[in-house]
This record gives sequence, C-alpha cells and structure tokens, in this order.
Amino acid sequence: MLGAIMFAVVGSLLCLVLFFGIGFILNMLIKTTWLPLWLFIIVAMPLGINALWQSDLSVMENIRSMLISDMILVIAGAAGAYMSGWTIQALRRGGYKMF
Repeated sequence: MLGAIMFAVVGSLLCLVLFFGIGFILNMLIKTTWLPLWLFIIVAMPLGINALWQSDLSVMENIRSMLISDMILVIAGAAGAYMSGWTIQALRRGGYKMF
C-alpha cells in the first residue's frame, strides 16, 4: 500500500515537472503559449491510452481497467503543460521579450 502511494506521489511530481519543463522550452522556442497543452491532449494522451488498451476487452472494461494511479499521472502531466503556458503568458505580460 505504501509503495503505491509513493509511486503516485513521485510519479505525479515527475510528470508535472517533465511536462512543465518541456512545455516551457517549447514555448520559448516556438513562441506559442498553449501549444504544449494541445500537444499533450492530442498526442501524449492517445499514445498512453493506446499503450494501456487491451484489444480483448470492451471499451467500458478498458476504461474500468485503467487504475487511479494512471489517471493521476495523466492529470499531473496536463497540469504541468497548463502551468507552462500560464507561466509564459505571465512572463510576457511582465514585459519579458525573449519569452
């Protein structure tokens, strides 16, 4: 039980920081604000679902088989991508031209 909780905490922090960092760098290079969030929704989420999908189960059984820890990681990644867009937007409002 303690191992699952530690996995959820450490994994969610890693996903949050990873997607925040990647999103921040993409925002600086491409000069877009919300592209990393849309990339996460359009590319990363379907790839993750495809990796966990079991072809012998129905759609509802596949949804039920996804663990809460998987959903926590997805939410943490989406939060990191959103926070990177929000941070870049706040820096641009603050007058930083390189962002």
